[in-house]
Amino acid sequence: MNNFKTLNKEYINKHQYFTARRDSYETPTGKIVDPYFVVEMPDAALAMAITENNEVLLIKQYRHPIDAVSTELPGGFIDDNEPLETAVARELMEETGYEFKSYHYLGKTYANPGVLCNATHMFLAKGGKKVAIQSLDANEEIEILFKPLEEVRQMLLNNEFKQSMHALCVYYAFNQLAK
Repeated sequence: MNNFKTLNKEYINKHQYFTARRDSYETPTGKIVDPYFVVEMPDAALAMAITENNEVLLIKQYRHPIDAVSTELPGGFIDDNEPLETAVARELMEETGYEFKSYHYLGKTYANPGVLCNATHMFLAKGGKKVAIQSLDANEEIEILFKPLEEVRQMLLNNEFKQSMHALCVYYAFNQLAK
């Protein structure tokens, strides 16, 4: 089905977390689309993480692009050639100091495939126990929240997760828990 042909890729900006390129491509009917702009970012992993006390770990952090503090799931970018489960475990440890007994892969999603090419890999992590202190990146200031499952479900229903991939992960996690 994919009979689209990339004709050209020209990098406008290359940065670890933001690469922009100008592409051109040909459709199956021969139409040339030029320019088409693509933003490359690393894939990410996140989890609805449940502690051994059956509380969901959420984080609050400032998000400059929307000039707001956001309540989210812990997660972040996947390093080159890093296995998905290793990446989500690392991110949970760095952002919360918690280690988890099990990880269930919920799937992947794309935030905006019309412009962005990265995927977000979603997990349900269970059996979390505090084993370390936070080890945050230089630009991170993260507050950890502990919420009962039912409160998190209500947050989802009340549209309190402004990060769409996080809301989708919470939705899929609750579906997995119901099985």
